[in-house]
Amino acid sequence: MSDDSHGAARSGPGQRSAELGVAVVMALFALLVIYGSIQAGIGWGAEGPKAGFFPFYVGIAILIASAVNFVRARGESSSELFADWGQLRQVLAVVVPTAVYVAVIPWIGLYVASLILIAFFMKRLGNYGWHQIAAIAIGLPLVAFVVFERWFLVPLPKGPIEAWLGF
Repeated sequence: MSDDSHGAARSGPGQRSAELGVAVVMALFALLVIYGSIQAGIGWGAEGPKAGFFPFYVGIAILIASAVNFVRARGESSSELFADWGQLRQVLAVVVPTAVYVAVIPWIGLYVASLILIAFFMKRLGNYGWHQIAAIAIGLPLVAFVVFERWFLVPLPKGPIEAWLGF
């Protein structure tokens, strides 16, 4: 990201802490997949495997891999820095708005959420002018609408604005 040319001590989470954290998060995700798979059915039905059959075993594989990573990370004594706080802020500047984008799609629809996210990123991270932002932030969702909804006939999540427009 940025070079520390002043020689100042950098601070942030260590590599070991990051690996332990990722292993725990992935294990929790695996448990969620396993639970959902069991709810959907992991057995064999009259027509073949039930809906949760394959995801169940993928969840088991993720859980095992997470356990292996956790054990390996616990055995390390590395004091190596994973990332400094400035680098993590840069990552969070992308991750947090993207998470908000995903969270609001069910309420405002994919197209409006995309317009807002694109405009936000272009202004905040790219510092583009409003004319360019308007052209891209409006144009890309419109192109996506035409391609997916009209040409491919694949409905994507729509919000109240699209319903108001009759789509």
